[in-house]
Amino acid sequence: MRKTNELLDLSGKTAVVTGGGVGIGYGISYRLAEAGANVVIAERNENGSKAAEKLAALGFAVKFVKTDVSVEADVKNLMGQTVKLYGSIDILINNAGIYPTIPVMQMTLSDFDNVLNVNLKGAFLCTKYASEVMIARKTGGKIINITSIDALHPSSIGLAHYDASKHGLWGFTKNSALELAPYNICVNAIAPGGVLTPGVEHMQRSTPSLAEMDPKKILDAMINKIPMKRLGDPDDIGKVALFLASDMSSYMTGSQIVVDGGVLLA
Repeated sequence: MRKTNELLDLSGKTAVVTGGGVGIGYGISYRLAEAGANVVIAERNENGSKAAEKLAALGFAVKFVKTDVSVEADVKNLMGQTVKLYGSIDILINNAGIYPTIPVMQMTLSDFDNVLNVNLKGAFLCTKYASEVMIARKTGGKIINITSIDALHPSSIGLAHYDASKHGLWGFTKNSALELAPYNICVNAIAPGGVLTPGVEHMQRSTPSLAEMDPKKILDAMINKIPMKRLGDPDDIGKVALFLASDMSSYMTGSQIVVDGGVLLA
């Protein structure tokens, strides 16, 4: 029987983390790199470059590849560059996601398409091309999709497009787990609840109905709904991602782990 520290050791593994430069993605990138993995951060802006530099300064093997996950050519380039850099792809974290708050009656087709293109089509494209590498190398792999508690229950009005994408991603997780299991590729999901990230803070500032309110009151209202009486930290998700990316989860596929402080119980 292998020791716990050996099960969690990702030395020699290579992980691609989409949206890995900020918030939950950064928390995941940090934990995987700390466990010894080579990490490629995929971002469509320079947040990815800054994060990679920060993590590299800590002595971790981290690179940045500019990528829009909704663009097939970008995703192909991401996987190709990763193989050139490190020789393999062992772990894929489909974390990139957007969540602009727009009520359905004000939502345009472009608004709806934009969210699904990033949150759902992006996960499809990354899964398709990363799994091709994993299958060709015959070494198996781990794919982890970051869904949301909104894949199980709506959190607020204005996120119908986001909820559609996350319900879709949960369904995609289960079906691709079935397809990829014969290749020893495990596909699982993490459903975060409220996590305090730059993206959440931006949403509060940019949503008219929220922007006029006291930020502390908004925060307090969110926390009061959570049995554990705190918002999550990106590292709360990073630690669960490490579990799923490691051999600690060797007999798991097609599962979704809810990490929400108990809010779905309330």
